[in-house]
Amino acid sequence: MKRRILVVEDEEKLRRVLELQLASAGFEVDKARTAEEALKIADRADLVLTDLRLPQMDGLELLASIRRQNSQTPVIVMTAFGTIETAVEAMKTGATDFLLKPFSLDHLMTVVGKALEMRALRDENLQLREELGRRYTFDNIVGRSAPMQEVFATIARVAPTRATVLLAGESGVGKDLIARAIHFHSPRRDRPLVKINCTSIPENLMESELFGFEKGAFTGAQTSKPGKFEQADTGTVFLDEIGDVPASIQVKLLRVLQEREFERLGSNVTRHIDVRVVAATNQDLRAALEQGTFREDLYYRLNVVPMNIPPLRERKEDIPFLATHFVTKLGPDTGNRVESITDAAIAKLMGYHWPGNVRELENVIERSLVMCSGTRLDAADIKLEMAPRSRVQTDHFLPDGMTLDQYEQDIIREALRRADGNKSQAARLLGLTRNALRYRLTQMGLES
Repeated sequence: MKRRILVVEDEEKLRRVLELQLASAGFEVDKARTAEEALKIADRADLVLTDLRLPQMDGLELLASIRRQNSQTPVIVMTAFGTIETAVEAMKTGATDFLLKPFSLDHLMTVVGKALEMRALRDENLQLREELGRRYTFDNIVGRSAPMQEVFATIARVAPTRATVLLAGESGVGKDLIARAIHFHSPRRDRPLVKINCTSIPENLMESELFGFEKGAFTGAQTSKPGKFEQADTGTVFLDEIGDVPASIQVKLLRVLQEREFERLGSNVTRHIDVRVVAATNQDLRAALEQGTFREDLYYRLNVVPMNIPPLRERKEDIPFLATHFVTKLGPDTGNRVESITDAAIAKLMGYHWPGNVRELENVIERSLVMCSGTRLDAADIKLEMAPRSRVQTDHFLPDGMTLDQYEQDIIREALRRADGNKSQAARLLGLTRNALRYRLTQMGLES
């Protein structure tokens, strides 16, 4: 793009000479006879060349006004009445350089070129400082808070390696996005990324889903089928909700991490693979270690590079930027005319505790966009689901004549009844991992 220079000169002949000289050198040229005219168009100029003596507002006042509008625009002042005092005053006000009339056109071009070169260096330095300072987005991950800056820095450091990463954080904080960022900023970016949700796979199918099976391995196995790990060969496997993996599968995962090998179900042929593993959990795996539901050796194999993703309530300074991001992202899909979000709406979002974290915030913004009839999302458009109040307190901690163990067992049986025997669903009702529930059922003598 051509650089644009604004010439402010009340003498018409000199203004025309300067215009022709600068245009012949490849610049776009705007002209103004007075400072008042110049201020209307100064914001689009890459450099301002102004006389000091102008009708009404003089050049020094113009210089000060431009500095208030944009401190980065270089201004060269010129005058036929130059003195040392005038030059010093102009430079103090913020002039980049000073030209004393009459001056040669060659000297003019030298001064203009030098001023534009200084601006280019200053802009480049500012850009480098911003890049080396805070990074506000990483792909679709948004955050200015210190914890998120640490997350961004860790992604940048760990992505180029093949180190195993364990993402820990509550549901909805964006572990899936971070796993994707790690993969797509790694040398494996052009290879497969296979996500495995360990909670959604039934326990009796998990081995065949992860490692594949051979024809005839079980009833209904009409053909051989590769598992998720084979599909991800040379790429990345994302093990979501790793805390729900049964103990029998944990042994096989440990072997994959240690030896990079496995066998399909129903086969004795050892297969070797090259995969990078990123695991995620919203459970406390250390508590699972103490309960004996998660293998200690597997935990340390997964926990090579731990990353703790903070909940949204602990980084509320990110909410304004997340909300703006979601308005821009979701606006076109909702088919409305919303262009921005008001400060009052932001304040309302900041006052909420966000148990569902970033996912809940995105859902709230999408719902609000759908219902909004204006061009700005206001506080009245934001509909929040307030947390239900705690249940009515009773006079006793436990029912009369019942021990804590008996009370816990009754609750577990009721959860299984409500879930029609589905252990994963019952575990969710109880706020437990599936392995933690299985551990309690074993203690109760109900786990086969």
